[in-house]
Amino acid sequence: MMEDEAFTDINGKSISLDCQCHSSLCSEFIVSVPKVSIGKVMVYTCCVWLLAYAVFFFTENTAVLTSAIFITLAGMMFHIHFVKVDHESLLVIGSLGVQVSSSYASGRETTTFIEMGKIKDIVINEAIYMHQIIYYLCVLLKEPSDPDAVSSVVPLFQSSKPRLNCLVKVYKSCQEIISKC
Repeated sequence: MMEDEAFTDINGKSISLDCQCHSSLCSEFIVSVPKVSIGKVMVYTCCVWLLAYAVFFFTENTAVLTSAIFITLAGMMFHIHFVKVDHESLLVIGSLGVQVSSSYASGRETTTFIEMGKIKDIVINEAIYMHQIIYYLCVLLKEPSDPDAVSSVVPLFQSSKPRLNCLVKVYKSCQEIISKC
């Protein structure tokens, strides 16, 4: 079963949630954000290069133009490889664990697996972010010495920052799977 719904992030930008139920004990949730806008990239690039050309016009120093080109290219590569996340996924497999993945615009992926034995619960938490209260989904990890205590919190969907209505949908499905274990 697969369903794709449109939601918004905490800034009001459009995101999509793709829920794939592989079995009664295995579901995958993929939150996707819009791709990098070529128009936006062109506008930023033109602004930087026009500014560099204006400085060059008054100083007649070619190093200004060269450095503007290199800084722009390096900045774009850094942004695409380390900052711009295309989609984040959460794979919940009952009795096995949870896999969290992020795919960047450059194609780079990061994946983390958390064993079910280390998970205390999956909850929706709240935080203060830029003068507003936001909600985020997180995995609570058990303290090895005291199973009733929480050793750490692993936030999910950190880049896409979906709103509460999207998080509730994922949360309910996660709780269904965890309760069957």
